[in-house]
Amino acid sequence: MRPTAKDLAVEAGVSLATIDRVLNGRSGVKARTVAKVNEAIDRIGFVRNLSAVNLARKKIYQFRFLLPEHGDQFLGVLVKHIDEAKKAFATEMADVAAIRFPVDDPYKLADYLAGLDADLTDGIAIMAPESPQARDAINRLLERGGEVVHFLAGQPKADSIDFVGINNHAAGATAGQLIGRFLGGQKGKILIVSETMQSRDSIERRLGFDDVINREYPQLQTLPTVESYGDTERTRRIFKNVFANHPGISAVYVLSAEARIPIEEISKFATQPLVKVVHERTPFTEAALQSGKIDAVIAQNPGHLVRSAIRILKARVDKREPLASQEKIRIEILLKENL
Repeated sequence: MRPTAKDLAVEAGVSLATIDRVLNGRSGVKARTVAKVNEAIDRIGFVRNLSAVNLARKKIYQFRFLLPEHGDQFLGVLVKHIDEAKKAFATEMADVAAIRFPVDDPYKLADYLAGLDADLTDGIAIMAPESPQARDAINRLLERGGEVVHFLAGQPKADSIDFVGINNHAAGATAGQLIGRFLGGQKGKILIVSETMQSRDSIERRLGFDDVINREYPQLQTLPTVESYGDTERTRRIFKNVFANHPGISAVYVLSAEARIPIEEISKFATQPLVKVVHERTPFTEAALQSGKIDAVIAQNPGHLVRSAIRILKARVDKREPLASQEKIRIEILLKENL
């Protein structure tokens, strides 16, 4: 049978009350006694039953996903999976919810994070463009005892904070390889589109894409990234100018998660069939794959993303290391044939 707290007390030669104080990190215990208890834990393989402890204390983990206020279909997919996770993790005493917020305003975001009470909110999974204001606010939240996971987007110089998402450099490299092979050795230009290049995932994907194209497909020319800001009229104007000034475009790569607007608008200006590779599985990209409007989708499982963020936050609150192999988000390549 698994060793109990009583077994641990006997092995360490201390009282159950002392065991309770050590396990909960309370003050009033000598360092020498703490060391004795920890040594006893290692000797007998004691594992604390946190579920039972939380149940006895009526502890509810409060986790929130801080997502952009505005967005297209992919954000809707994420919210759907967060709602599903809310039900699934209720049995593990976790309350999960999505909060839509203008995360592209770094000052509002910093104010929101500064106002969070770490005693009421155990952890935040945050999806926001990088900025010094967001980075500093996140660090202050960590200092107050809150836990943070970067969700799909990360902040600079934040390697010590958990990140949930795919390897974006590898994802961009995958897109480069797909487009290069789909074009089959022909010459041409590649139009690259992002909502914003302030997003770290777009930057890393562009770097990975360029690495592959420059190394393996020198006959292809990559154009400067155009930023749509998720605005239909802006995208239309940009595409009109790009196609007027760059004959010979043979492919388009959409870096950001929302491909609907650029793919719909580009059809109004392209005079020849284009190879199109985009990111994320949404109702639009599924339909576009089926109809042949796009050639491939590079995706990450949204349900896995949400569950992974919750598990990591829960582990950090419990002072445990997350299981790295379980939380690795893999790159999926979707074609019409494997939907």
